[in-house]
Amino acid sequence: MYALIRKALFSLDAETAHELTINLLGKIGRSPAKCLLEKYLQTTGTPKKCMGITFKNPIGLAAGADKNAEAIDGFGALGFGFIEVGTVTPLPQPGNPKPRQFRLISAEGIINRNGFNNEGVDKVIENIKKARYDGTLGINIGKNTFTPVEKGKEDYLLCLEKVYPYADYITVNISSPNSPGLRQLQYGELLEDLLSGIKAKQQQLSTQQQKYVPIALKIAPDLSEAELVAIADSLKRHHFDGVIATNTTLSRDNVSGLPNAEQQGGLSGKPLQQRSTQIIARLYQELKGDIPIIGSGGIDSVADAQQKIAAGAELLQLYSGLIYHGPKLVQELVRCIK
Repeated sequence: MYALIRKALFSLDAETAHELTINLLGKIGRSPAKCLLEKYLQTTGTPKKCMGITFKNPIGLAAGADKNAEAIDGFGALGFGFIEVGTVTPLPQPGNPKPRQFRLISAEGIINRNGFNNEGVDKVIENIKKARYDGTLGINIGKNTFTPVEKGKEDYLLCLEKVYPYADYITVNISSPNSPGLRQLQYGELLEDLLSGIKAKQQQLSTQQQKYVPIALKIAPDLSEAELVAIADSLKRHHFDGVIATNTTLSRDNVSGLPNAEQQGGLSGKPLQQRSTQIIARLYQELKGDIPIIGSGGIDSVADAQQKIAAGAELLQLYSGLIYHGPKLVQELVRCIK
């Protein structure tokens, strides 16, 4: 059935198809059809404890799919053990001009330059309050495009405080290639200042609300080895709870010459699979299991997922693979990944 659905969706431009899917899954999540979807799609998986949380299975939906938390229940019906919404910013913003999403069909890749388009943290929280999803919910936070990089920490702290009561874990996104200057936060004094500020706020909120919410950092796949080692050291020194590897890539090495490959933005999907797995493996060498790794990037089969687990990932996330292969991929991963 998904082959027919995909054919119809792929006849539309990528962002229109995405919006249509989110709208449909949102409606399904609020209707009796959700129970039917669960009956036919959900598979019993293996629970996994990570970051102090027991996930009902280790397969999650990556951020970027449900930016505004509009379809949490619909995505939950597909069988995900956890869902990460966002990236959300303090104030609403439209993102970059359209068109800004492009398929590379023969490579099973997607290029996007969305630019953190979202309705703002307050609206996202309203939507989260309406959801009935019983899995683990992550909330991915970022800074507004118009906020200078040197003041970016203020945006992260504001979002952190607002989403803290509603999140099972929180992801700090400093690795999107589509927000000008954002990746500067991955380096040097800016990184140190951000991480120390985030941890101080986490400790404050934990005391105030009598609830400890783990925080993960999402990193880019385009880091040099020295940069990756430096980030791993910072994560250990600041006692971060997790790291997500990786975001989209600026590299076009695996798609050169393909239609749409020249488009600006971050590349996701199958072309990212090998590089993200390499980052996971190198990161694991540095972290030695002290900080769990959530593997993301190019997972479109059980074999790909197993490679990331073997490299050191404890949990997995997908998004582009779902677009190309449909809910059956979620079922297979939930059933096979322990």
